[in-house]
Amino acid sequence: KDSLPDEKEELEEKGFDQEIYEEGWKHVRIWILDTDDPESKPRKLELPGTASSITWSPDGNTLAMALAPTPLIDDTYMYRRVTTVDVETGGIIYKFDNPGKLGDIVWSPDSRRLAIISANDINDPKEGEIYMLDAKGSELQPILTDIDGHVRDIFWADNQTILYLEHENVHSIIGTINTRGTVQKILVSEPRPVFDDLKLSTNNKDVVLLGESPTYPGEVFHYRINEDNPKRLTNINPWLEEIDFGKQEVIKYTARDGLELYGILIHPLDEVEGQRYPLIMYVHGGPEAHNVDGWLTWYSGPGQAGAAKGYLVFYPNYRGSTGRGVDFSEMGQADYAGKEFDDIVDGVNHLVDMGLADKDKVGVTGGSYGGYATAWCSTALTEHFAAGVMRVGVSDLVSKFGTTDIPMEMYYIHAQFWPWEKWDWYRERSPIYHAGKGRTPLLIMHGEDDTRVHPSQSMEMYRFLKTHGDVPVRLIFYQDEGHGTSKAAARYDTNLRLFRWMDHYLKGPAGDPPPIEIDYSGLKPSDE
Repeated sequence: KDSLPDEKEELEEKGFDQEIYEEGWKHVRIWILDTDDPESKPRKLELPGTASSITWSPDGNTLAMALAPTPLIDDTYMYRRVTTVDVETGGIIYKFDNPGKLGDIVWSPDSRRLAIISANDINDPKEGEIYMLDAKGSELQPILTDIDGHVRDIFWADNQTILYLEHENVHSIIGTINTRGTVQKILVSEPRPVFDDLKLSTNNKDVVLLGESPTYPGEVFHYRINEDNPKRLTNINPWLEEIDFGKQEVIKYTARDGLELYGILIHPLDEVEGQRYPLIMYVHGGPEAHNVDGWLTWYSGPGQAGAAKGYLVFYPNYRGSTGRGVDFSEMGQADYAGKEFDDIVDGVNHLVDMGLADKDKVGVTGGSYGGYATAWCSTALTEHFAAGVMRVGVSDLVSKFGTTDIPMEMYYIHAQFWPWEKWDWYRERSPIYHAGKGRTPLLIMHGEDDTRVHPSQSMEMYRFLKTHGDVPVRLIFYQDEGHGTSKAAARYDTNLRLFRWMDHYLKGPAGDPPPIEIDYSGLKPSDE
């Protein structure tokens, strides 16, 4: 990255450390050093923008990269463009006008072409289609588009064939597609494991995969193309073999408007047939994301920990999720908190109708957009939920637009109206607008350094609910944490507070919030 001038460093040491908001960010630059020449000095490429996803051509003559006009997060989300650069001269060969969000950039073995994972236009929520282009300049050629899923990884198997990994609904597919567009699905992981990452060896036959299942998180697999099934190579968490797991299954249900939806249900560990159980709905963020039929237990995802405590845990892939093609992922656009969140209630009702869930003991949780859903379910849809745990969530769409680091993404991908064009619409789709009728006890958690969803969003939600005083509410801020929780202690605290809140309001005694203090005695000492 560009370094600070010595004069500025000296001024900062004297206390002149003011920040000019968003104007002081430094570009990410590319430097080249000839390691074979001990006398060689690093050479900076003078390129117009911030570089990322940098990859050498196999012949060593060309660099391919993504260039964004500025280092701001919004630009790196929405405006990265594939660019090829001559290594010798440092000059740009061609800058491609790829549409919208951008994923992998991969060279063909002969260094003539590039394959990329891209969105299909500026409004496409997630990169997930394959395009091909001539490295010296050409229009993008669609190779794999209009699919029922989203592509996650690509590699060239030879100069005519691309190997790809796709998530379709809640499963994964490995396939090949040639430059003429002929597709061959060579491995469908239905039901399990689900594969998340793919790497191709230099012999173009052996594939290394990262796979997961309901009973283990990521493990490494080996697969030889068109031969047998993938072989698991690692057992990173052998202790899991001694653990009992609740049954996990894919649930298909129908939304109130007739749309077919899917989710993943984890049953209570010691489930008794005919008995109803408290239910925790986990709403994923994005909403351009999705849950697969794999490992669904993490610090903020109740998963098997919830099953062990006697809960049903449901992960709905509501409209707007990825994994089912572009059209499905765009169904929630220009409809904040509309049919997308009705899908959550419809999932609850389906589990009640199945005779599994107790309709009076339903909790909801999620982070980011899932936190927005939790806030909405706890206010506008409060009659359906007995407890909510909101993490780094949105409560006020107007102030969210004014404080987020991705306002353009918010406009193009989600709202598709500027706040000044539909001021009342933004307000009415905000949970604080409905706070007066909120009767769902709400635990709110947020990182103090969050730039995606500013912590003031949680403060607003807390203050509105606290002021009307008709519902239990608690706000937890985590120091030195951003949009999510990275430190082990904060994650542990998050998990303990989530379950204590759910236990308190779904299993009793309810009423006033549980004590502020948390019992960390279950934390095992480190081996020293």
